[in-house]
Amino acid sequence: MKIKRLFLTCLISLYMVSPGFAQLDNVSNTLDYRVEAFGSVASGDNTPFWLVSNRYGVVPLDAGNGYLKAGAFHNGSFAKNFYWGAGLDLAAAVPRYRNVYIQQLYVETGFQALLVSIGSKERYTSLWDKRLSSGDMILSANARPIPEINLSFPQFTVVPYTKGWLQVKGDFAVSRSFDTAYLEDFVNKKQTYNKNTLWHHKSAYLRIKDTEGNFPLSFSLGLQHWAQWGGESTSPSIGRQPQSLKDFVRIVFGKEGGEGSTLSDQVNVLGNHYGSYDFKASFTQADWAAHAYYQHYFEDKSGMEFQNGHDGLWGLQVDLKTFAWIRKVVVEYLETRRQTGPFHFIDFDHDAHPGVGGGADNYYNNGEYTTGVSYFNRGLGSPLLPSPEYNTGGSLGFPNNRVSARHIGLEGSITPQIDYRVLLSDMRSWGRHGRPFLERKDSTSGLLEISYRHPKLSGWLFTGSFAADRGAVYTKSIGFGLTVSKRGLLSF
Repeated sequence: MKIKRLFLTCLISLYMVSPGFAQLDNVSNTLDYRVEAFGSVASGDNTPFWLVSNRYGVVPLDAGNGYLKAGAFHNGSFAKNFYWGAGLDLAAAVPRYRNVYIQQLYVETGFQALLVSIGSKERYTSLWDKRLSSGDMILSANARPIPEINLSFPQFTVVPYTKGWLQVKGDFAVSRSFDTAYLEDFVNKKQTYNKNTLWHHKSAYLRIKDTEGNFPLSFSLGLQHWAQWGGESTSPSIGRQPQSLKDFVRIVFGKEGGEGSTLSDQVNVLGNHYGSYDFKASFTQADWAAHAYYQHYFEDKSGMEFQNGHDGLWGLQVDLKTFAWIRKVVVEYLETRRQTGPFHFIDFDHDAHPGVGGGADNYYNNGEYTTGVSYFNRGLGSPLLPSPEYNTGGSLGFPNNRVSARHIGLEGSITPQIDYRVLLSDMRSWGRHGRPFLERKDSTSGLLEISYRHPKLSGWLFTGSFAADRGAVYTKSIGFGLTVSKRGLLSF
């Protein structure tokens, strides 16, 4: 209850102080166009892990693939402190279920720092580096964007009367999955799943930082909450899930289900809930900066009370602003083995074993929402917990969610026209508590990416990627990818 009150206090504060915020950025009437072509070859059955992961679900998993994307994005203002935007991004990919599809389609409008967005948009709200991190455990850049209605303060914005020291950001959204036809094509006949799943998510972040730049230390604290709910199960014993307005209120506040919900949801909470506490400390100087962070993942009350130990993402980032050869380095450690133990409290004798109980958290999985925390079978969170797309035999969910992984990412410039990026991840995996592997599985995945900009070809970018997987988790594979992109800005 204390956590809920804290979250509600932060959320209410965001909306109460919005009139005092400064506008996000100076918005001008512009049209940003982007065209991108990609192709890859690989020695194995699958495209190597880091050629596929954290690319918003665009790169197909099957080896020997390619795509073409074309998009246009408009931002403009129509009155003082009022602005609007819209975007359309089309993709054609092979091999893939339904080769041509809409990747992004959205409209949005805002006043000062407040933004309302409707549609599918590639959002990234995490505190961790988008290009070098292994991925936020709640929402990374791994899967296609789910269409939603999102009310947000998307950027850290100064709270009035705090002399610039306190900033906030956050969002509140409802959304719906549109992957039912894909799931019908993917699953086996014995597998049940949920059609037209509804989602709700919200977040609130506080940051203490000297916006004048005189004090080098800053601290950020965040809370994320996501839930799957509604829809209709293909299991005749479950059928249509509760999805009334009253049920939505239950989802928002994490309450147990009412009449019409399954017995499990009446005993626990309605729907499938998960979230995280996010912590970050930064030390910033004129020519370098260091950031330490921890994301504590939870699926229920036991995790919210840290009964799942140090499960989560631990990271350190160093920015070297004047050292072109290595501009940025990220080192991370991901741990998801504990999960508050292998057994749920319902299996315990509460008289003999008093306490909060919990256990068998089974990260990213749910008994009724069998697709788990995924969209088009790509995991929404950390890709280091292998997505259901890797499953064989048409099975759903995350059978491999107890992992211990080390990850490093770095980027820099070799010349003013040539940049590079390196990702390297080493993972150990034990399956999951309910169905552990007979032997631990290890794997290593790496990526070397070289980008070139010709000084006389404005807006063009040529990127070559070499990636490889070895070990028992992913199919052994070596692959090469080539990306050619062009983007520009039209003013009117």
